[in-house]
Amino acid sequence: MKILLFGKNGQVGWELQRALAPLGELIALDRHVIDGISGDLCNLDLLRASIRTIKPEIIVNAAAYTAVDKAESENQLADLINARATEVMAEEAVILGAWLIHYSTDYVFSGAGSTPWQESDCVSPVNYYGLSKLAGEQAIQASGCKYLIFRTSWVYSAFGHNFAKTMLRLAKERESLNVIADQVGTPTGADLIADVTAHAIRKSITKPELAGIYHLAAAGEVSWHGYACHVFNIAKLQGEKLLVEDVNPIETTAYPTPARRPLNSRLNTQKLRKTFSIHLPDWQCGVTRMLMEVFNK
Repeated sequence: MKILLFGKNGQVGWELQRALAPLGELIALDRHVIDGISGDLCNLDLLRASIRTIKPEIIVNAAAYTAVDKAESENQLADLINARATEVMAEEAVILGAWLIHYSTDYVFSGAGSTPWQESDCVSPVNYYGLSKLAGEQAIQASGCKYLIFRTSWVYSAFGHNFAKTMLRLAKERESLNVIADQVGTPTGADLIADVTAHAIRKSITKPELAGIYHLAAAGEVSWHGYACHVFNIAKLQGEKLLVEDVNPIETTAYPTPARRPLNSRLNTQKLRKTFSIHLPDWQCGVTRMLMEVFNK
């Protein structure tokens, strides 16, 4: 089985290189052009040609435009990468009879209420990033290809930048921090996303009826403020020297950004757990493990 992975150097893409390798021949691409092949989602012609040259049985798209605030002013670039490039992948998947595995976000929802979002709930993005990701989802669904779309939230890994690392850096520089407390979601490790993806692919390739949209997030929920406090508690237990003494909860309105953020990022994962017979660990387990990797580097 030949697997083509886009976005190999991102947080999820990095973990997918490990998780997908046992499934078959893995060709992992980034933006660079090598022997006329590239994973540059800004070059649609080259993207299409690369897929046709490789002829994969599974296309995994872990590449995306994720600069939420910049997307408000870079509409065309967000659309190009998150929607139009995804549409090209879907069209080529149809021609090849290949599966397309794609990652989306809770940002396709309005963020209203406090009930975890189900796959069947109405979508209504509150920012342009969410709109572009929704357009990508819709392009895949309209194409008629075999697909798995995993919506996830608050992704992190020990590889690259993330909220926990930022909080640790600031906690060593400042005595007081203000952290948003009215946005609630679930920190989800890139390693968990990659492992679930590999498991779902194994099951789906022999059961095409499993195609569809699934919510993939760790168990439990927390605010950014609660997330930061957990990070600091683990850091102190590991003997990290932190300057911070006060971690103040604030509302989203006290920290204005170019793009609106959904207050409710909770995702209902029952469909995923039932369909693929998997257990999703509590978010604290993954975050603590990631922090141990960071501390022991």
